[in-house]
Amino acid sequence: MGTVTIGVSIAVPEPHGSLLQERRAGFGDAAAHGIPTHVTLLPPAEIAEGSLAAVEAHLSEVAAAGRPFPMRLCGTGTFRPLSPVVYVQVVQGADDCAWLQQRVRDASGPLDRELQFPYHPHVTVAHGIDEAAMDRAFAELADYEAEWPCTGFALYEQGADGVWRKLRDYVFGGSVVPPQVGHVERGSIASR
Repeated sequence: MGTVTIGVSIAVPEPHGSLLQERRAGFGDAAAHGIPTHVTLLPPAEIAEGSLAAVEAHLSEVAAAGRPFPMRLCGTGTFRPLSPVVYVQVVQGADDCAWLQQRVRDASGPLDRELQFPYHPHVTVAHGIDEAAMDRAFAELADYEAEWPCTGFALYEQGADGVWRKLRDYVFGGSVVPPQVGHVERGSIASR
């Protein structure tokens, strides 16, 4: 049995997600169109294909314990010189993201992982590109703002082509929403 590379993240909804993805591509980040705009909860992790069901069950439990919270992005930041990343800052919802990522990586669960860097929720808008383009991303998105109610997170798999594809949505309060082809479901879990 083989392995798969997965990640867990909070998607940045439309129209914000596409706008930031296009801006990322415009700065020259070749990976932009293969990575949906997101806030990471679990960075790329290689797991055995056979453990995917256990991972999905674990994420269902994490989602069942979660509650919707407001997310707000505002301004830019960078991890340079430590890491070649420019990002949009999470200014509201960061504590909730930190709580979620701890639950996702719980030591008793199937996704127990050590992080390479301390957890800092953010939305990457430039990664590994030349310094001038990084500076441009930092300056041009300095006034960027977006907000939305976060009602869950998703499990993604990285394909052999390097593109990240959603496997499943996990809605806070315990509901699991299977992927919908060509259909985007709207609304909050409070109304369900």
